[in-house]
Amino acid sequence: MFADRYEIIVVGGGHAGAEAAAAAARMGCQTLLLTLDVDAIARMSCNPAIGGLGKSQIVLELDALGGMMGMAADATGIQFRQLNTRKGPAVQAPRCQSDKWDYERWVQAYLRRWPNLTVAQGEATGLIIESCRATGVRLKTGESLKARAVILTTGTFLDGKLHFGMESVQGGRIDEPAAIGLGESLREAGLEIRRLKTGTPARLHRDSIDYSVCEVQHGDPEPVPFSFRTDRIDVEQVPCHITHTNARTHEIILGSLDQSPLFTGKIEGVGPRYCPSIEDKCVRFKDKERHQIFLEPEGRNAGSVYPNGISTSLPREVQERYVRSIHGLENARFLRYGYAVEYTYVPPIQLKPTFETKTVPGLYLAGQINATTGYEEAAGQGLHAAINAVLTLRGEEPFVLKRNEAYLGVMIDDLITKEHREPYRMFTARAEYRLLLRCDNADLRLCEDGRRLGLLEEEQYARFQRHREQVEGETQRLRTTIVRPSELDRDTLARLELKNLENSGAIAQLLARPDMTYEALIELGLGSGEIEPRARRQIEIQIRYAGYIARQQAEIDRHAALESQPIPDWIDYAEVRGLTNEAREKLNAVRPVSIGQAGRIPGVNPADISVLLIFLKRRNALRSPESL
Repeated sequence: MFADRYEIIVVGGGHAGAEAAAAAARMGCQTLLLTLDVDAIARMSCNPAIGGLGKSQIVLELDALGGMMGMAADATGIQFRQLNTRKGPAVQAPRCQSDKWDYERWVQAYLRRWPNLTVAQGEATGLIIESCRATGVRLKTGESLKARAVILTTGTFLDGKLHFGMESVQGGRIDEPAAIGLGESLREAGLEIRRLKTGTPARLHRDSIDYSVCEVQHGDPEPVPFSFRTDRIDVEQVPCHITHTNARTHEIILGSLDQSPLFTGKIEGVGPRYCPSIEDKCVRFKDKERHQIFLEPEGRNAGSVYPNGISTSLPREVQERYVRSIHGLENARFLRYGYAVEYTYVPPIQLKPTFETKTVPGLYLAGQINATTGYEEAAGQGLHAAINAVLTLRGEEPFVLKRNEAYLGVMIDDLITKEHREPYRMFTARAEYRLLLRCDNADLRLCEDGRRLGLLEEEQYARFQRHREQVEGETQRLRTTIVRPSELDRDTLARLELKNLENSGAIAQLLARPDMTYEALIELGLGSGEIEPRARRQIEIQIRYAGYIARQQAEIDRHAALESQPIPDWIDYAEVRGLTNEAREKLNAVRPVSIGQAGRIPGVNPADISVLLIFLKRRNALRSPESL
């Protein structure tokens, strides 16, 4: 079943593990994906959806680098919606409701495409560490599997415990066993481990819901794909529905808190702040009369519905009472009850920017084991860990995106520089350069990297090149071609309601007006019908927001010196006089690679950075050839 040796072993078949295994194999490494259940690879444990604000940017960046999540979403989505369309492009994002069974089948089929990827079922119970380096894993069967690098993507399965009210059982997911033993192996290897928790709502039978009293939510008439490799989405959209909790719902929940493991102290782990359970919402927001619930089908022809917004760990009988107090759900039939899952994680401050652990070379961590939540965050980490594991084995420089290059870069930097005692979730607000890191330009930012890393195939790269050439060529033409108002057709101007066109100027100045679009330019004879719709949108954004983009780029340039100034590995922070005790402790724990990164560590203030800069300047002077 197993080879004598692999180059990379990926433990765990969730979204992080699947993306990591695919990337490592495609980059040429003999890779093993070891998972507890091969039929559960890429399973959507919770909400069957991909994307959303902040998360979609990660999916599109994955796609530009050659990852698979965007393609999987396009191939299996049943409802697509563009979010925040009334706001600027920096915070717009696609989201799709997926057929959860089609999604996992698509990913599993994709993994089977790569001949140097072995997918096998088994339970890793410990690490093999030789000469202080990770060299494989031990299985529950007693077998030992050797490798040059190990990537752990254990999700919620690491010492997982499921809570149904005051009842608890071992498990990583409903009806699936936990991974026991590996957590202790991490502790023995010198890594600190802690506990987190997350939860999921009940699943309801589609035919038991009264949709007539619910608000219907349709998808977009012209869905926008995630992947730049997808020409168009041409599927029948499935509607979702919206209902709300009410005073009776809240009364039942608040009266049952003595049966909640969350409020009785039975659950030790901290849950996600931005996706709280329904009981947590009722306690924290007692002034709110109701909470919104999205009724989302789990598949195109599935009988199950995911009631998004009422995640819970309350007992089964309490769930039945409060769910049936909600309008439209009075006769709801339960296919599965909600529950909380508590699991072990490794605080990611113990990782290098490559996601290799600082204490055990050759050991990489990705996904919820790094204190994150969400399929998209997990997949991004899986790709990042795999890329760097392969590059390290080749003896090449690491690949670490900066905060001004990608949301992936923001997430990586946040994870390794900050304390995380609750699950981390990506938001657009976390990215200080979000106008540059839009969904629409992820390919322009990262496809070159994807090709260089060997993850983008030539056909895919050629498609990107055509798009880039259209954007750059047409943008240049619009900025250099002068148009006179007298040359424009008056009837077309009147029909388009374009006024106050008095002075001559570049066509780009006309397109920069808020009442103009590229389609209007075509009607005026100033645009080209050969420009593809996706390129038209990109041209509009680049021209309309040129001033804001230039301003943000100037800010990046101002900080570039600090970001690029490295901090050498040899530095001993105990020798740096003038640092506060807190700064010395935090710097020693994180071991930042640059001054810019050091400045983002909580507890390190500007005065500490000044002290550090003076110290490095003096030490570098002493180490320079002129001083010898």
